[in-house]
Amino acid sequence: MNLFDYLIPFVAALGLLILIHELGHYLVARWCGVKVLRFSIGFGKPLVAWRAGRDRTEWALAAFPLGGYVKMLDEREGEVPADELHRAFNRQSVYRRFAIVAAGPLANFLLAIVVYWALFVGGVEELRPRLALMDGPSIAASAGVQDGDLVTAVDGQSVRSWQDLRWALLRHALDARQVHLQVRTAEGVEATRTLDLAGVAIEADEDLVVRIGLLPWRPLIDPVIGQLMPGGAAERAGLREGDRFILLGGEPLDSWTELVSRVRESAGEALPAVVERAGQEIAVTLLPEVATESGERVGRIGVAVARPAEGERDALFAVVRYGPFDGLGKAVRQTWETSVLSLRMIGRMITGDVSWKNLSGPVTIADYAGQTAQLGWSHYLRFVALISISLGVLNLLPIPVLDGGHLMYYTIEILKGGPVPERVMEIGQQVGLVLLAMLMAFAFYNDISRLVSG
Repeated sequence: MNLFDYLIPFVAALGLLILIHELGHYLVARWCGVKVLRFSIGFGKPLVAWRAGRDRTEWALAAFPLGGYVKMLDEREGEVPADELHRAFNRQSVYRRFAIVAAGPLANFLLAIVVYWALFVGGVEELRPRLALMDGPSIAASAGVQDGDLVTAVDGQSVRSWQDLRWALLRHALDARQVHLQVRTAEGVEATRTLDLAGVAIEADEDLVVRIGLLPWRPLIDPVIGQLMPGGAAERAGLREGDRFILLGGEPLDSWTELVSRVRESAGEALPAVVERAGQEIAVTLLPEVATESGERVGRIGVAVARPAEGERDALFAVVRYGPFDGLGKAVRQTWETSVLSLRMIGRMITGDVSWKNLSGPVTIADYAGQTAQLGWSHYLRFVALISISLGVLNLLPIPVLDGGHLMYYTIEILKGGPVPERVMEIGQQVGLVLLAMLMAFAFYNDISRLVSG
């Protein structure tokens, strides 16, 4: 993947999320009768600007793209004509101001619900929650998990995909307690596996499921070439589709996983091989091309696995689909649970129970944008929904300069029956800017650390 494979999906997702967030502010402001002077995607000098609408609102795309704003008529920011005072933001009731500010984050949550609903109703092919044990001692091994166990529920909550399982385990890991997996064994027997998640650390650089000692189950796939990449090392060596590897590097080869592993370890090195073709054994010499993956040299020969038989594919994947009303309920629950999980993670980071390394910045987000875009639309849309929820949660934090800070002031105003003093808000703005700058700096630091460490 090149830079644009990451940059384009990142910019597309970020632009959509900012647009939806600011549209929330804009539409509720207009509904409340407030005049909008400018709608900007990005900060700084406008690169493109035009005026439209009855109020001649300026619509702009600005130079610094990490954000946006809606500028409304306000006496605190300039003189307002007497005939338009009723349309100034600061002249609105506290409840209207509250609604206008809250509309941005709520629009992000609504976007996530719509995206999830579309995915759930349209149907998505998902990896089944069938388990494989990692080698060595682990929490899963201690719980008696067996290769081929299919998880049907976690603490009584239905699980239909590997993604559902990951989210359920993450939620329970934050509670640091035992969790019960209802499984169907490879022999078809119903059983319960109890995982003790007390003391399991949640780290950004390692999947929680892996820390527990679990991997997605994979059937043993024969090392048969399903597709040759034009100009690849395998094609240059004279291999054909349908060839089955028998020996590689002088050692017997029993599975596709072994084939991939040995090729990756032999970047740029001559690799003797024997394949079976139409009942005959043919000897060839492969020279794996050198590629870089996460900063590591790996070998590639330009082959793809044969498509699994329908029965094998059914054992791995399932189409997860809901009806329109069930899908809406599932979408709302998914958005709610993800929001609560995000807040709990933030709380655990503040108390020191979860590492601050879990905080990610734009570089990591761009990385995930590129990866999910390569995996397909369903994965990319899930990513967009997740980031939309994160943006909504972040903006609701009670930090001055964020929407949540303004909502905090309005809540105080409602409770005390009068506005917060201007001087208090000015100090709050300064403190909020410092806090926000610190969070951004720490997120960038984590991004750079991940890049350096690979």
